[in-house]
This record gives sequence, C-alpha cells and structure tokens, in this order.
Amino acid sequence: MQKQSTFDATGEGKAAVVPDVALTSLGITITQPNVASAQEAANRVINSITAALKESGVGEKDLRTQNYSINPQYDFTVGQRVTGYTVNATLEVKFTDFAKLEGAIDSAVSLGANQVGGITFTLSDEARLAAETEAIKEAVDQAKAKAESLASAAGIKLGRIINVYESGTEPPLPYYRSLEAMGSDVAIAEPTELEPGSTEVRLSVTLSYETL
Repeated sequence: MQKQSTFDATGEGKAAVVPDVALTSLGITITQPNVASAQEAANRVINSITAALKESGVGEKDLRTQNYSINPQYDFTVGQRVTGYTVNATLEVKFTDFAKLEGAIDSAVSLGANQVGGITFTLSDEARLAAETEAIKEAVDQAKAKAESLASAAGIKLGRIINVYESGTEPPLPYYRSLEAMGSDVAIAEPTELEPGSTEVRLSVTLSYETL
C-alpha cells in the first residue's frame, strides 16, 4: 500500500465578543393627495432627523440615504384613479456609541419618523480582526494537539506543516424593530433601551503535515 504523503487535522476556535457597531434605518412613509405635498412632508421629517443626528455627534460619513421612493396610490373601485402619492425616505445610520443610538431612535420618532428597522449589531474591522486572531490561535492549537494525538495512536511520524486552510465566520447578530404604523406617543412612552449582547466569531483551521 502506498504511503500517504500528507496528514490532515482540523481544529475549531471561537471568540466571544461584544459588538461595537450598530446599523439602523430611520425613516418616514407618508401619503398625501399630491406629489409635492408628500415630498415636502417627508423631506421636512428627514431633514429634521439628519440635523438632530449631526447635532448629537453623528458624522456625515455615518449617514447614508438608504431609500427615497415615490409611489402613486390607486382606488380600483372606480377604475385606476390615483388618490394620492406615498413617499418613503429612509436613512441608514452607523453608530459606535450605543447611547447615541437609543437617543437617536427616540428623537427620530419625536420628529415624525414612523419607520425604525433592521437594527443590526456587528463588529468593526478592528474588533473582528482581534476576535478572529484569538479564534485562529485556539483552532491551530487544537489542530496541532489533535494531529499529534492521532498520529501517535496510528503510528505515523509527522514532519513539517506544509499547508494551512482556514474557513468560516459567524454573521453579526441582528436586532429587528419596526415602528411603522405606530403613533409617536406610543413609541416614545418609555426611553428605548437596546442591548447588543455578544456574538461569537467561529472558524476552523486545517493543518496539513508531511509524513515521514
């Protein structure tokens, strides 16, 4: 039987980390009898939200128009008569200070926002890299220990590591909330409190050894 030239062992590593970035959307959906009045109302709310966010310390680079759409509304009971126009305007906002996130939601609702959704807690590049480095070390240590144990039991003599394969990471934790169709007085009855919790970065490492 031909001797196998390589010996592979796989280890798994994980690192628990608290998300340090939050992404959310703040917006307004409003219907008015004509396009101009719908746009004026939506723009007024979005501009007020944008100004409040900037005043609270949110930078220009952390604000992005996520959606701006205008759609006619029809009454099909009398053919296809247009009864009004709906404007949806939504901002995507990035936060690294979660206290500002909570305040921004309450402020946006008080300014007329009726859509808050898709709040996602995730990791900055720096935090993810640190977590991945920790997980990789654990995975490599586990793979080495497994390789040595299995090779010893099987009577295989290991040489140098000739290849390393890494795969797999966990996605960020989503936190969903929508205030669509909720009245402002209901939404801000109590201050918003959000908990990012923690997430795990998981990956596996396969070490490929020469056999002697």
